[in-house]
Amino acid sequence: MDFDPALLRAFIAVTETGGFTRAAERLHLTQSAISHQIRRLEEQVGRPLLRRTTRRLTLTEDGEEFLSHAQRILDASDALTRRFHLSPVSGVIRFGVADTYLGARLPTLLGQFARSHPCVRLEVNVSSCPDFRAMVAAGELDMAVVLAEPGQEDDLLLRSTQFVWSAADNFTPPAGDSLPLAFAPSPCLRRQIGLAALERAAQPWHFTFTSASNEGLRAATLAGLGVAVMTKTELVPGLKIVNDELGLPALPKAEYVLVRRAGEQTAATEEFVRLLRDHT
Repeated sequence: MDFDPALLRAFIAVTETGGFTRAAERLHLTQSAISHQIRRLEEQVGRPLLRRTTRRLTLTEDGEEFLSHAQRILDASDALTRRFHLSPVSGVIRFGVADTYLGARLPTLLGQFARSHPCVRLEVNVSSCPDFRAMVAAGELDMAVVLAEPGQEDDLLLRSTQFVWSAADNFTPPAGDSLPLAFAPSPCLRRQIGLAALERAAQPWHFTFTSASNEGLRAATLAGLGVAVMTKTELVPGLKIVNDELGLPALPKAEYVLVRRAGEQTAATEEFVRLLRDHT
C-alpha cells in the first residue's frame, strides 16, 4: 500500500496544529481540501485515525501509531530529496585545510558536497603547516580551516581542543637537561607555541627531528625520537601526554577556525560553510 505524501503531510499538519483550519493555513490549502485529504487517507487505511468532537480533535489508538510511521516516511523522503536534488548553486571554492582536520572523514565530506552541488568546482589545498591565513588574505584562497589560539574575533569557530606535550608511551628522557623535540619547520603554530613556552620556562631544548609532514612527526614521536606539540584530538595509540611527567610548561587551548576572504560571500561558499559547521 503506497501512501500519497500529500495526504501524510495533511495528517501531520492536522495533528500538530490541532485542527483543520490551522492545518489549511500552514499548507496554504482550503479547509475543505484538508478535510478531503484526511477522509481519503482514512479510507485508504481502512480505519479512523482522528477522533472528532465539538471542541477538539484527538488521535485514535491507530492514529497515534500511524503518526509515528508517517513522520518517519516523510523524514526519509525529505532526506532523500536533499541528498539527490541537483542544487542550482554554482561557482568555484578555493579551500585550504590542515591535514589533521577531520582526518579520514574529510574526503567523504568533500565528496558529499560535490555530489550535492555538481555545479560547484572545488579546488582543495591540503597541507601540514601552511600559512593558509596569509593565502586567504592575499586572495589565493576563498576560505581555510586553520589551527589557532583562542581570541581571533573574525574567525568562525569550528572545534575547540587543547595543545599538549606528547611522547611515545616508552619515551625515556635522555641524560642531561636538554629536551629533544620533533617539530615542523616555520611557519608552524605548534612550533611557535612550544618554543615560546620552553623559553619562558628557561627549559633547554634541541631538535632531533624536523618534518613538514604531520605523519612524519607522528612516526618520529612514536619511535621515541623526541617530544612534540600536538592537540588532544591528534593523539593516537602509542602516544601519551607528558606535561606533568616531564615537568613541561603548560600550553594554551587550541581552536580549529574557518578563515574567510573579505567581502560578500557567494551562495556556494555559504553552502560549504554550512556543511562544515554541521559536520564538525
